[in-house]
Amino acid sequence: MLAPLVYEAFSWNHGVYVGATMASERTSAQYGKQGEVRRDPFAMLPFCGYNIADYLKHWINIGRSTQHLPKIFHVNWFRRGKNNEFLWPGYGENLRVLEWVLQRARGEGAAKETPIGYVPTADALDMTGLDIAPKIMGELLKVDSKAWKQEAEEIDAFFDSLGPRMPWELRNELEALRRRLDGQ
Repeated sequence: MLAPLVYEAFSWNHGVYVGATMASERTSAQYGKQGEVRRDPFAMLPFCGYNIADYLKHWINIGRSTQHLPKIFHVNWFRRGKNNEFLWPGYGENLRVLEWVLQRARGEGAAKETPIGYVPTADALDMTGLDIAPKIMGELLKVDSKAWKQEAEEIDAFFDSLGPRMPWELRNELEALRRRLDGQ
């Protein structure tokens, strides 16, 4: 999967965009070709009983009506290396990532700005007692601009599939992503 181990959204609307564009590989429990990437906004598509574009607009509206909004993060525990092996050990080690998330929520925790959001710096995660090579950590936190440009094309097509009720705020976030990627 394309997303780094963890990243923080720039703003509420950007966070809704991140949730709206979530993708995962199909498993044997889902309809479709196993391993195929599918879009699943907020992991709610199978459960949403009404138009998903209206659901996304609801979250945009929450941002307009609430003064103290939480930060939004995206995690990817399942990033794979060149040999298709999982790069992050997962399970209890996920607490290391969640610790960084909590630090960022408190206005702490080192991060670098990337076109997709704020990613931990190489030394931001507590790696005490965990033997992961710096090269692997680099891969876990990497943002591949070329691949994200392709992702933007796929997201655009996904947004088109949601019809005319697709919130313009999320289309604006997509265009902002493209501008940031072009500025790299």
